[in-house]
Amino acid sequence: MTTQPTLSRRDFLKTAGVGAAAVTATCVLGSQASTASASGSTSENGWAMLIDTTRCTGCQSCALACKEVKSRPNPTVEPTALSSEAYSFIDLRSAPGAEKTINVKRQCMHCQHPACVSACTVGALRKTADGPVTYDDKKCIGCRYCQYACPFGVPTYDWNNPLGLIHKCDLCVQRLAEGEMPACVASCPAGALHFGRRSDMLAQARARIRSNQRRYVDKVYGEYEAGGTSMLYLAGVPFSQLGLPELGEQTISHQAEAVMTKTPVIAASVATLATGLYWLLKRRDLKLNEVQVTLPQEDQDGH
Repeated sequence: MTTQPTLSRRDFLKTAGVGAAAVTATCVLGSQASTASASGSTSENGWAMLIDTTRCTGCQSCALACKEVKSRPNPTVEPTALSSEAYSFIDLRSAPGAEKTINVKRQCMHCQHPACVSACTVGALRKTADGPVTYDDKKCIGCRYCQYACPFGVPTYDWNNPLGLIHKCDLCVQRLAEGEMPACVASCPAGALHFGRRSDMLAQARARIRSNQRRYVDKVYGEYEAGGTSMLYLAGVPFSQLGLPELGEQTISHQAEAVMTKTPVIAASVATLATGLYWLLKRRDLKLNEVQVTLPQEDQDGH
């Protein structure tokens, strides 16, 4: 006969508790880092871009310049959506009453209070003090929480990469550090893109609206949406017709933070169960190896 190993409740709880504590600590630190990045000191007058959709010709110069600077695949192919190969593209829109197709440049909105940063459990996404939302692929674990949190559907997931990296516009932070404008702005031949401090871009947008009320709707998209964004839009038709979501002034980041604060508790519960089961199975195997009892020869022969 074989003696069955036993597992004491104390041993189970002790081992499971160690695993849960380790996972909880990791999740808490990651959650705290993300919250700090999202709610830390952020300049309300950081860099911003004014996008005048009434002046955009849809030439795609901005999108192609972005692909070249960011060394994306197929640099001469005009993108039709955000992807791991394109961080910007021109969205062609047909609006009721519009005489022609309206071209809408799309890219990361670089929100003042980004939900993607709040949702990231490992601090891979960060809102810089000067405006851009940056991404560190060395920290990313591919959880895709940022995708679910972003109200603009910006972060894209690279399914062809075994590491599962996220891709998005970073407002050409390296060019900014060198005193240059973002590649898309520098390449625009139609004067549809303007770049500067957020207060200056808002002042310029309002001045354009006042001077040509027939050309523009009386609204600057991004001034208040989701707590404000660094991408500001002017248009001649309601923004709802341009595919830009209708959002309130309340920041979305606080909702993401509320959800992510529960992550450590959930992770700890799962870790407790998984670690305990692992210990139980391992303990059982060890005991079976140690406490094997050889049956009498006659029992084995059936006599």
